[in-house]
This record gives sequence, C-alpha cells and structure tokens, in this order.
Amino acid sequence: MSDIYSIGFGIGTCNSKGEWLEVYYPQPLLKPDATVAAAVTDTLKIDGNAAVALDTSQLQPLADKLAAAGAEEQAQILRQFAHSKRPLVATVLFTDEPPQNVPEGYLKLHLLSHRLVKPHETKLDGLFGKLVNVAWTNRGAIDLAELPSRQLEARLNGEHLEVACVDKFPKMTNYVVPTGVRIAHTARVRLGAYLGEGTTVMHEGFVNFNAGTQGPGMIEGRISAGVFVGAGSDLGGGCSTMGTLSGGGNIIISVGDNCLLGANAGIGIPLGDRCTVEAGLYITAGTKVALLDDSGELVEHVKARDLAGKSDLLFRRNSVSGAVECRTNKSAVELNEALHSN
Repeated sequence: MSDIYSIGFGIGTCNSKGEWLEVYYPQPLLKPDATVAAAVTDTLKIDGNAAVALDTSQLQPLADKLAAAGAEEQAQILRQFAHSKRPLVATVLFTDEPPQNVPEGYLKLHLLSHRLVKPHETKLDGLFGKLVNVAWTNRGAIDLAELPSRQLEARLNGEHLEVACVDKFPKMTNYVVPTGVRIAHTARVRLGAYLGEGTTVMHEGFVNFNAGTQGPGMIEGRISAGVFVGAGSDLGGGCSTMGTLSGGGNIIISVGDNCLLGANAGIGIPLGDRCTVEAGLYITAGTKVALLDDSGELVEHVKARDLAGKSDLLFRRNSVSGAVECRTNKSAVELNEALHSN
C-alpha cells in the first residue's frame, strides 16, 4: 500500500437533509503507519480520498483491527463513539489534494491546529466553497435555513438559543486547545490557526486559518490568512498583516524571527529576521522607501517590495518630511520571557 496522507475519525453535525455542517476530530493522524492505514482502508473498503459515514456496527471491528495494529488511542476513540447519537465519519486522504467536502476540509483545519502541519504545508485551495455558512450557537452548529424554527423551539421550552456568530469557520478552542498558549479572547482565533508553544494572543489579537505563529510570540494585532510569524516576534496592538484573501494578491506575507510591528502598523511585504516597523506605519509593496546608510544619508529610493524578506531593517516615517525611511536595525526586539511562560 502507498503511504496514506491523513486519517481522521470524527463526530459532527448534519442538517435535516443529512448534509455535513461541521466535524470534530479528536486525534487526527498525519502519515500514519502502513499497518494502521491498512486496518482502516481494508475494513471500510476505501481506495481513494473519501469521507465515509460510520454506523455503530462498524466501530468494534474497526477498533479491534486498529488495536492489533498498535493504534490503541484511535481504537479507544472508536469505542467511545459507540455511545454517540451524533453523525460519525471516517475521513481518509490518500493524497494531499484540495478538500472536496466538509469532512475533508475540517480534517485539514484540524491538522493545522493540532500542529501536525504548518501554514502552506497542506493544500486548501477552494476550501471556502466547500465549507457551509452556519449559525454557531450554544447548541452547536445550526443550518441557517433551520435556525428560525430552532429559535422558536427554544423559546417555547423557556430557553434561549444564543447565536455567537454566523460564519464558515468556528473558533479553534471549541475543537483544539494547543499546549503552552494563552488566548485572551477565544473567538478571535479560527479553527485552522497554528499557534506554536509560547504564543500569547491578547484580547484584540486575531489569527485566521492557515496562519499563525512559530512561538513564542506576543500577538496583539491581526494575523491574516496565509501569514506565518516567526519565533520571538511581537505584533503590537491594532497592527495588521496583509493576507492574500482580501487583496487578491499572490505574495505570501510572513514575519521573521525577533521582529516588532508597532501599534497600528501594517505590512504588505514579507519581513526577514530582526525587523522593526514603526508604530502607525503601513508598508505596502509599492511604498516608496528612502534607503539610508549608517550615517543617515540617503543612498537611493526603492519600492518596499525590493526589501521583501531582508533582515535587520528598521522602517520608520520621517517626522518632518513624512517620507518612509529604512535603516539597518541595530537591535532585535527582546520579548519579556515572563509573558510567554504559559
């Protein structure tokens, strides 16, 4: 058997038509052992990327084969599933291809938040079109077409149905809570975010899917989809990183190690290591930048895209002329270790 890319046993929510709204995978597998993969594919008769609904009669035989293959934790999950009245699914990805349905999409988002893959290490093309826009409530995910009747039903029972948000992506912490992180406002971190050990996301910080931090790091600004932040970097309050979703661009924005984006700053170019962007300064790829030498004399004018990925740079705005300037950054930002003792 060729190598299997990923396997996940999930429990989820379907609407009244039997269509998947969301799936929770307690312990997804990335590139599982061949004997474990064979136990799943042989039992379920799967020979390609597929999401197969499970019924209770399949659980015990599959659990036994997984235990015999040495995957006792996965076997135990299936034994627990036997007591569930919720829809169950086994999702098997032979290859890393763009997700074709909700279970496949959710499996890939779980791989990211479980730190099994980093942003851009798994194919997510077309994911938005496969996920369903649902109401996320204190009763779980609800199809928008069915929400009014569910709200009325709750009221008739003297209860209140709380709709936290309407979105295609749920908050990460309802599915995965990575070790060694602090998240002040959990609704601001989407499932599919990758948060490395030692990451702190403050109340106004935001981390989108297929984005995140190597850790440690302090995030008080916005990490847009596709953006990855290196170790020891600090994103100040209100700062922004330009993702590819909103602008339609194809430049992958990243922040290197030990960088500082000041409050309300922003970047539309990738930064190398040990870079600083002054508070309030937004740099886009086409921003005209005055390059200064060590003595502060003008060398030349360039566009910011010409400095993409270069290290040890300090971007600032001249307080007299208003010109955007760039000098060699003589000192790297040093994070307060106490803040990252999670």
